[in-house]
Amino acid sequence: MSDYIFNFHDTVLLATGFQSLLFIFLILLVKHERHISDYFLIGFFLAQIAIPVHVLVNYSAEIRAIGLQISPNLLHIFDIAYWIEGPLLLWYTRSILYKNFSLSRRDLLYLVPTVVYFLYISISFYAADTTTKLSYVALEQDVTAPSLIHSIEAIREGLRVFFGVLCLIDIRRARNELRDRFSNIEKIDIGWLSILVIAFTAVRAWFLFVVVAAFFVPNLGESIFNYLGLGGNYLTFALITTLMFLSLQRSTIFDGHMTEQDKSSENEDEDIDPELARKIEEHMRIEKPYLLPLLNLEQLASQLSMHPRALSVAIKRHFKTNFYEFVNSYRINEAKVILSNPALKHKTMIEISGECGFNSKATYNSFFKKLVGSTPTQFRAENLTETSKS
Repeated sequence: MSDYIFNFHDTVLLATGFQSLLFIFLILLVKHERHISDYFLIGFFLAQIAIPVHVLVNYSAEIRAIGLQISPNLLHIFDIAYWIEGPLLLWYTRSILYKNFSLSRRDLLYLVPTVVYFLYISISFYAADTTTKLSYVALEQDVTAPSLIHSIEAIREGLRVFFGVLCLIDIRRARNELRDRFSNIEKIDIGWLSILVIAFTAVRAWFLFVVVAAFFVPNLGESIFNYLGLGGNYLTFALITTLMFLSLQRSTIFDGHMTEQDKSSENEDEDIDPELARKIEEHMRIEKPYLLPLLNLEQLASQLSMHPRALSVAIKRHFKTNFYEFVNSYRINEAKVILSNPALKHKTMIEISGECGFNSKATYNSFFKKLVGSTPTQFRAENLTETSKS
């Protein structure tokens, strides 16, 4: 990249690092009460500072020459950030999704590739003499001659994509759990997190493509690989800018509504006691807890003197649905009663949706259409017409 990254292209890398540093200061200075997710985010942005510095030191001819004069060790002192970035993004994602998240021994296993690489680079590079270090650097710079070094880079980029995929799996699981635990999810927004993780994973996949292409198709030419690498740098700069904005503006909307549950507390293969199902139905019909807009699984379980997990399993296995749709089906039935009553024809749709427990008119309309087959307005018109005829 020596002919293309210096000067103007350098500013993109410098701006990426500067933005990351600025965001760290914003977290430390503006947020008086910090969550564990803030520390993971700080670590992630520290990696976004170290990675551009590594690229500058290794691929800008002028800066690399200065680095070599000072010490060849500078060429690899920052690349550990590539290996720690993925685990930090995964821990940040999980700490956003789950309010009781904390690092466990299992989570620390994600650092194994980082430790293995650190041992490898310590033995093969740092422990070597200056001549060997310079040979190592020269071999690393030569994209037209694939070597073990380039294989390690491919593994590194593959792991970055892998951790992005793990984040997406966790987000998808969280979306399903939201429907198992909340009756209104309109104000619980994790879409921003999903979009950013997808974007970062796509950029990491781009870098993986560049490394793999250099390994298998080295005859493309150094200039082609320069442009491909620069494209990834520009995309990273754009994503860091977006992450800064969305993390500050949107992260508190979700704020870890869920807790990680012990799935071993109930056996989902066991049959549900019919008496238990009858108890749930009777409580819903008589007490009408679904009229509470913010009703959640834990609240309903407490009313029924049940463990939340047991209630969730009962709803899934006996009623063949999730908590979100289970509660909202009762709300729709309540709305049908109101819409069919001529004495209540003066009530507006917004009033009805609110009285039935919906926080959103859009959700009310979509659920009504899904379960009844017509809109609330059509249903009211048809039923009031039949009532007047009779």
